[in-house]
Amino acid sequence: MIATPAWPPQSTPRLFVEATLAPGSRRIDGPAAHYLISVMRLKAGDPVKLFDDETGEWLAVAATVNKRDLVVDVTDRLREREPVPDFWLCAAPLKKGRVDWMAEKACELGVARLIPVLTRRAVVDKLKTDRLRAHMIEAAEQCGRTALPRLAEPVKLPALLDDWPADRALFFADEMGGAPALAAMRAHAGPAAILIGPEGGFDASEREAIRALPQAIGITLGPRILRADTAAAAAVALWMAAAGDW
Repeated sequence: MIATPAWPPQSTPRLFVEATLAPGSRRIDGPAAHYLISVMRLKAGDPVKLFDDETGEWLAVAATVNKRDLVVDVTDRLREREPVPDFWLCAAPLKKGRVDWMAEKACELGVARLIPVLTRRAVVDKLKTDRLRAHMIEAAEQCGRTALPRLAEPVKLPALLDDWPADRALFFADEMGGAPALAAMRAHAGPAAILIGPEGGFDASEREAIRALPQAIGITLGPRILRADTAAAAAVALWMAAAGDW
């Protein structure tokens, strides 16, 4: 007996949309339409997967395809929005390519919130958050996520520490040393975050201010010196493993 082909097929394009999804017709235009029409060669009757970071992932079928826009019929919800571990990544902005990579990995690894933190030694003091969000959306589209990290506006380190929630642990990746990361993370259950400094590290006064925060826990990420973006990905992976997300 010939097996019935899977529907929708694995090759179905997948796309993030800003507005809340629900059954019914929906017009798609702009870059998303260009991608579906010109890159994926979507035709009337072809399926597409949509997700909105709110209601989950939906199946839609192309109804009409024009040169610059298309109309799809949203039919069935395929998945609810996935649960997200309560973990934040607080990181100093890096040079363009590396901060983009860090945002992608934050999305892929399951971070709930990404907070750019302005520090004294940061080589970047301005950040295009719309570009970072675009990189996270692309990562979510490619790796099958139905949730995106919440992206905060850049905040100066003193303001971050002043407003730090009383019930959230702040793991501080300190190049001067600390407790082994995995053991420390296993010992502190509940809401948490990791603070990663810039390429040049935190200065002495910043380190003192961080360590003065009662919720701060100094950790080490091992015997080797890691670049800031590598340290961010490694620390997030360790916390996810300690929390049982992996």
